[in-house]
Amino acid sequence: MIPTRSRYPSASTDDFDGSTDSKCSTHESIVSASRGRTPNLRTNGVTPTLFHRVRHDKTILALAVSGQHIFAGTEGGEILVWSLEALQLKTKIQAHRRSVLSLSLSKDQKLLFSSAGDAIVHVWCTETLECLYNIYSTYDVGDVFCVVYSSALQTVYCGAQNTSIQWYDLKQKDTRPAPDPKAHPSYRYNRFFDSKGPGGVSTPRPVSSNGVSQTHGGRDLEIDKEYIKQYAHYGYVYCMLLSNGLLKNGPDDEVLISGGGDGTIKLWSLDADNVGALLELDELPGDGNKSVLTMALDGTFLYSGLLEGEVNVWDLDTRQQVRSVKAHLDDVLSISVGGGFIFSAGATGNAKKFNHKYECIDRWRAHEGIVLASAVAAYNDHRIYVTGGNDHCVAIWDVDGYAPEPSGGISNSNEQMINSLSKLISYKTVSSDPSLAEECRRGATFLRNLFKRFGATTDMFNTDDQRNPIVYAKFKGASAKKRRPKRILFYGHYDVIAADNDQAKWIVDPFSMEGINGYLYGRGVSDNKGPVLAALYAVGELVSEQSLDADIIFLIEGEEECGSRGFEEAIKRNKEMIGDVDWILLANSYWIDDEVPCLTYGLRGVVHATVRVESEHPDLHSGVDGSGLMDEPLKDLVMLLSTLTGPHGRVDIPGFYKPILPLTEPEEARYAAITKTLIRRNPDLGDSKALMNSLQRRWREPSLTIHRFHVSGPENSTIIPRLARAALSIRLVPNQDTAKIQEALVTLLEKNFESLESKNSLVISIDHRADPWLGDPDNEIFQTLEKAIMGVWGPVGEGRRSFMPLLDTSSKKIRNGSAVSKASPTTSSALSNGSDHTSMAATSPVAKSSPPLEQHPVLPHKPLYIREGGSIPAIRFLEKEFNAPAAHLPCGQASDSAHLDNERMRVLNLYNSRGIFKRVFRELPKK
Repeated sequence: MIPTRSRYPSASTDDFDGSTDSKCSTHESIVSASRGRTPNLRTNGVTPTLFHRVRHDKTILALAVSGQHIFAGTEGGEILVWSLEALQLKTKIQAHRRSVLSLSLSKDQKLLFSSAGDAIVHVWCTETLECLYNIYSTYDVGDVFCVVYSSALQTVYCGAQNTSIQWYDLKQKDTRPAPDPKAHPSYRYNRFFDSKGPGGVSTPRPVSSNGVSQTHGGRDLEIDKEYIKQYAHYGYVYCMLLSNGLLKNGPDDEVLISGGGDGTIKLWSLDADNVGALLELDELPGDGNKSVLTMALDGTFLYSGLLEGEVNVWDLDTRQQVRSVKAHLDDVLSISVGGGFIFSAGATGNAKKFNHKYECIDRWRAHEGIVLASAVAAYNDHRIYVTGGNDHCVAIWDVDGYAPEPSGGISNSNEQMINSLSKLISYKTVSSDPSLAEECRRGATFLRNLFKRFGATTDMFNTDDQRNPIVYAKFKGASAKKRRPKRILFYGHYDVIAADNDQAKWIVDPFSMEGINGYLYGRGVSDNKGPVLAALYAVGELVSEQSLDADIIFLIEGEEECGSRGFEEAIKRNKEMIGDVDWILLANSYWIDDEVPCLTYGLRGVVHATVRVESEHPDLHSGVDGSGLMDEPLKDLVMLLSTLTGPHGRVDIPGFYKPILPLTEPEEARYAAITKTLIRRNPDLGDSKALMNSLQRRWREPSLTIHRFHVSGPENSTIIPRLARAALSIRLVPNQDTAKIQEALVTLLEKNFESLESKNSLVISIDHRADPWLGDPDNEIFQTLEKAIMGVWGPVGEGRRSFMPLLDTSSKKIRNGSAVSKASPTTSSALSNGSDHTSMAATSPVAKSSPPLEQHPVLPHKPLYIREGGSIPAIRFLEKEFNAPAAHLPCGQASDSAHLDNERMRVLNLYNSRGIFKRVFRELPKK
């Protein structure tokens, strides 16, 4: 037997380009002289793009991709199942006691086969993820490196560490005698765990003696001694494939192809009359020192990846080696074929793409470590290349690329939408930073051009003082010409809050969007660039289908994060171009939790003010000039601000609470529905009445907040500052008049300052204000949105997600030795259960091996109608200016971290928001 080298070598730091050599019967590499030179790579202009990356906490050793899922096997014996649509972990199965080494699918993708270092092959149903069978050998075979399944023969073939190939005919499972439970591999003597060390003590086994098969069910099936091909190779059997069309006398018959640690490749016929027994047909010779670690098949051309970076190309019709490619510096551990290209990867962490001439046309860093598995698949008319490595990641690459679009239109796929969003995120459109004004302009221009490519008429509305422009776009509906088409105005913004990553608090570059575990991370992805593009692509889809019956008008501003500076004036100047409007729609907020879709029908208004007290004296030293005769600005400011509120935050502005509308029965029912849903999903939120009270105080009652103080002079403890100022805001609710509240605030402050009899001066400036807004949940646009949400999201389960971190509400805080009876208010963080962006668990649904989800009956669930405590200046202004009702569709989840580090948006939310917009734009004009 030829000794075999480790299958998982250490990573190297460099790579070769795709040098090749034509061969017939003798293999000789001619590229050794190229070692160390700089690769001169050719490119076809379609470089693979990282579409998404999913992270785990263990090495990924095996991959299989179906039409709906990515299956990944880990060194911990787990099988991870990710949804291709949502790019989120669907389940995690503790499948094996040792590392999963191989995954393969049946031809119809209904069965998944897994093999591992525990000498067992499991067969899984891909729909239910139920274990159907546990197949193992009569003998101790060691690691099972590979497994394939002949659907025609219903036979499973396994390649093992003991050099054998074994098989089991599933048609015989009901006629074969049941295996002896004590013969299960978990009961057998293990030379490592059962051998006795010093003192006669054996090493404890890693699992209980019950055997892993009993953990997840499945019927035990034992391979008979007759169905074993001993010494199939003189080395480990690392890889196997099945192929048709290689036999002249039976072109439809399958042939098994195996590669081993002895460097050879063998072809085997399958005897359908003898339970799929193997008969050796041919041997493709190789270098005995270079194990065949991986293989891929393209028609009758076979590609084999070897130790030391070589890829051999075989013509199976002639059984000749036609090419040898020095693909990598170190071992080739994975080869995949798709779309007329060959993809190789391995110990260096680099992946390469070769054309049909075996020229390397692309090379890129796929993983920060070793690439151990790969697969090529088609999803949504797009070809993807999936890789897994010892950096605990699975990477999904778009290998079709995004070719230039024809002048007549643009691709409107979800993948293209994410590509456009990634580009838009890359513009640092921070409206509060004057140094980024040009970047904001470029972002606006990119957005305008995107509207143009979808067929919209566009313009840029200038704002006062040369602030960021408003992007205007109009899609013309195809309704009857005899009447004016209905018009829907969509409002959004492309500017974002600053994202400082100097402290490395972000897990990605905030302006380089990256997909991780089903979420897109980047500044503005949720607020508000993602929702804007979801609406744009929804309209684009209707245009391409020629089913857009209404005019859709977009107003996307660039100053929302700075209080919509110049927005009102610009809209008034261009009102004639905008025209009449029937409905207004925006999507600039988030669900109340992470599970249930919502509709927002109310927002608080706001008055932002700065209060400044200043002395005619310079900054003074308190030890020299401090006395009761001195009117200190900071003391005056503190005393003045203390007159604005009383106990429990009650605002003492005269007449402040009088205009507040009473709570109606329909509104109270909405609050009851919210609290019932939230507490049913997370009982640890506590008492329903307390939760309802907390929500009402945040949403439908006004409040006053002092944000920060600033004083003049150096920052030390002995200064009497010459100047002191404070920033404050008042949140207002519907029916409170913003102008009157502003006037009352100024009057009260001036009156109370006069009563201080201070020699200092008072200056009050109003920095920004926005009117509150209250929509009608029973009108046409809200009802259309509700129906669209139910149609897109479907039933929403009422089970409690047991994996979420729960809040400890049972204990009371102790202060100065006594219990504090006042309950803390329920914050948005509590409702979203927090979010740990650095861990896999934070974004992964419940695992199969975790405690089950407590399920209640799943019924079509209406969205929750919520109000919010924040403010959006434009919404009430647009309602009044165009005399049209507005509605607000939250697209993101409560844990999206808008305005915070690691802002994100779930891919599924982005896709479904697009679906909702499409339905609304199509159905609302029919009302």
